[in-house]
Amino acid sequence: QVQLVESGGGSVQAGGSLRLSCVASGYISSTVSMGWFRQAPGKEREGVSYISRSGGVTYIPDSVKGRFTISRDNAKNTLYLQMNSLKPEDTAMYYCAARASLGYNEYDVIYANYNYWGQGTQVTVSS
Repeated sequence: QVQLVESGGGSVQAGGSLRLSCVASGYISSTVSMGWFRQAPGKEREGVSYISRSGGVTYIPDSVKGRFTISRDNAKNTLYLQMNSLKPEDTAMYYCAARASLGYNEYDVIYANYNYWGQGTQVTVSS
């Protein structure tokens, strides 16, 4: 059974940092591309970072570019999201997701294509 478990969320003041982790089980991490998504109340789910199976190719949308960094450690089956210079508008539930059937250096920005999702970890940024 595939399972993704996020951790590392919390409450911080604007300008602060958090590092989210997502531990995968039930499959070999290097077989899937992965992404971090977030959803605030009343808003659509938004992708904030994507990474290929190899870990060598990443994409960060302009909305968080320069502040968020995605990485993965396939040996530990763990995905990370380093978030710096946090803003109140970053407040949301953050989810990691896994996407099978992509090439070793490919990623996918369409959340509907992701096969597996974690339960989410809440990030709250106060001004």
